[in-house]
Amino acid sequence: MASTKRDYYEVLGIQRDVDDSAMKAAYRKLALRFHPDRNPGDKAAEEKFKEAAEAYSVLSDAQKRAAYDRYGHAGLQGTPAPGNFDPNVFADFSDILGDLFGFGDLFGGARRSGSRVQRGEDVRFDLEIHLEEAIRGKSADLVIPRMEPCSRCGSTGAEPDGMVSCLTCKGRGEVIFTQGFLSIRRTCSTCGGRGQVVRRICTQCKGDGFKRVDRKLKVNIPAGVDNNTRLRLTQEGQPGAHGGPAGDLYVVIKVKDHAIFERHEDQLHCVVPVNIAQAALGTEVDLLTFDGLQTLKIPEGTQNGERLKLKGLGMPRLNSNGRGDMFVHVEVRVPEKLTREQRKLMEQLRDILPAENEPKEKGIFEKVKDYFM
Repeated sequence: MASTKRDYYEVLGIQRDVDDSAMKAAYRKLALRFHPDRNPGDKAAEEKFKEAAEAYSVLSDAQKRAAYDRYGHAGLQGTPAPGNFDPNVFADFSDILGDLFGFGDLFGGARRSGSRVQRGEDVRFDLEIHLEEAIRGKSADLVIPRMEPCSRCGSTGAEPDGMVSCLTCKGRGEVIFTQGFLSIRRTCSTCGGRGQVVRRICTQCKGDGFKRVDRKLKVNIPAGVDNNTRLRLTQEGQPGAHGGPAGDLYVVIKVKDHAIFERHEDQLHCVVPVNIAQAALGTEVDLLTFDGLQTLKIPEGTQNGERLKLKGLGMPRLNSNGRGDMFVHVEVRVPEKLTREQRKLMEQLRDILPAENEPKEKGIFEKVKDYFM
């Protein structure tokens, strides 16, 4: 089953009426605490870092925040998917410090933030399937639009010989300022930290460094998936900057409603109508299930709304063994129109059957009264 997202305000630990500056401060605090550089190998910290980045990416956007405040997570379905956030916001620890305090790394210990390797963005793809496919599983062919590095320039945006050394930073990618005993380094604003600038733009990508392609992928959908189940395809998202790894592709499942069967977790439910004679005398009905034709025995005296169980004919359990059960709800239907002969028979039956509203035994108060008399 897909897990329910936490409230974004709860993730950031803020009130719903908080202003932008306080929200940003709360996010910075979490980013510093759970940043992967400070928690190497800690998957839980990495997930909390991504969760905070996702929450901030939504709440820092006025339009998305308004939709979220009104409708919750459902209000974001018409906007670019919340899953498409950049988990590398403030990804470099030195960038967080620089943004907090207004200067770069102290004492010459900087990395070139403009040219650092960055992981690509995650991508979300919504896939709608039938209930039969959720029961049996399937293999689906997807066409995912994504960006890929230009084969001509290698994502530099320049012709193979079209890069020259930056004159501002002399090819270092950063400029150094001296203030007293402090040596402060900042990324070169001219070249963005690359140390080189484009002299002649790439004729194939027009200087973008990337081109849009439709990537064909195959995804295996396991039996038992449900609405909002997320299937992760590693490194099938957007490419990373400066040779960084690609992000991940998340395929989010939506299961279509079925005309007969209704799903509740690993159970399947359906309604079988019978007439009053069949309910009173008992009968057998043939029920077409996802496992073929099943004969269902309706016991004598079955009442309207009674539930009969077909064991093991429900939904497969995702990433587990076994299946749930199927429950058949019996609906006893009273005929709206009767023929003359049917009416005569029903009148005879009425006269010989006891009325249901007649008392069959003394109530508890009558019994108590008789006891003390």
